[in-house]
Amino acid sequence: MYRSFYNLTCKPFDLIPNPEFIFLSKTHKKAITYLDYGIRERVGFILLTGEVGSGKTTIIRELINKHLERVVLAKVFNTNVSFEQLLSMINDDFDLPVQGKDKIELLRDLNHFLVEQYAKGNQPLLIIDEAQNLTLETLEEIRMLSNLETSDSKLLQIILVGQPELRTLLARPELRQLRQRISIQCNLQPLNRLEVEEYIFHRMEVAGNRGALNFSQPALDLIFKYCGGIPRLVNIMCDFLLLAAFSEEAREVGEELVRDIVGDLDFKNHYWGQEQQPQAAEPVIVPVDTPQTAPYWSESRIEELFGRLNQRLEEYEKDALNATQAPLKELGEQLTQMQNTFAFQLNKTNAAVARLSKKIEEQPEQAPSTPAAPAGDEQPKPGLMRRIFG
Repeated sequence: MYRSFYNLTCKPFDLIPNPEFIFLSKTHKKAITYLDYGIRERVGFILLTGEVGSGKTTIIRELINKHLERVVLAKVFNTNVSFEQLLSMINDDFDLPVQGKDKIELLRDLNHFLVEQYAKGNQPLLIIDEAQNLTLETLEEIRMLSNLETSDSKLLQIILVGQPELRTLLARPELRQLRQRISIQCNLQPLNRLEVEEYIFHRMEVAGNRGALNFSQPALDLIFKYCGGIPRLVNIMCDFLLLAAFSEEAREVGEELVRDIVGDLDFKNHYWGQEQQPQAAEPVIVPVDTPQTAPYWSESRIEELFGRLNQRLEEYEKDALNATQAPLKELGEQLTQMQNTFAFQLNKTNAAVARLSKKIEEQPEQAPSTPAAPAGDEQPKPGLMRRIFG
């Protein structure tokens, strides 16, 4: 309706995931890099999570469109099923016959297919979207699929895609073995204030006219505030803004028009829900040249912050323990040194005493001498003595 008026070749804010419109924010670039690396290196399980509308499906389609060399792909988007039904969908997407086959036959066919692809040098890849809807039992069965392997390589690589609840689900003690097999984890964060502005103009540019609408800074602040940095919500709001501006043949979007759209769509209640509404009644004005994180904190964001807090606490405890143990260690070393010095001196003293005792024992015994007579006293002659004592 408004495309010709604004010289657009297509709708810039369509809700259909389209890799042509992909906007690589910092978090999206990191996710694509991690996923691409994980697939090429065949690392096993990969986890991709993010809020509803954060761009998970678009990233997956971007990966698919890259036509990774020798990758054989199967995609499952309906996860409210049993494992046998899920297995049937997996085999069907791999172009394997599934009609009238039970679980054992499906597993056997899948195993033969994977071995065959490995022999051909191909890489089977399974993407399971909306994985937060899977039951604990089904997730455990999926883990068992990863046991299909050769001596040096996995026969099937699996990417689990879901909302932040999937991380909570995987944290359950029953899924410890599956959790330990996840080699790469990516979590898409909401766009910040600057990224929201760049995202809007990027999509209009891809659609053929970057300057189709001029957004005032207060209007962009409000869009960021009410959409919380979620790309899908930005698309919804901007599509209505284009329509509202077209009805007035306007090319400027101001704060008043954004407030009108928020009120008309009952944006807070309809798209966020009562428990997720932004708390501030007035827009938070953020300078354009100062990127900020989105005001909406998802469960994954809270988990990340608590993880960082726990890490800081552990580091603090470690530092405190080191600070306490260092003086004690030094004192212990001094006591040990004193003990060694005392033992050394004691050994020297004992050796000296032993040598002295040995010398004393080796000296010959001498007969006692008769005391000499005092000077001037002469012994009486024997004859005289006899005469006297006759």
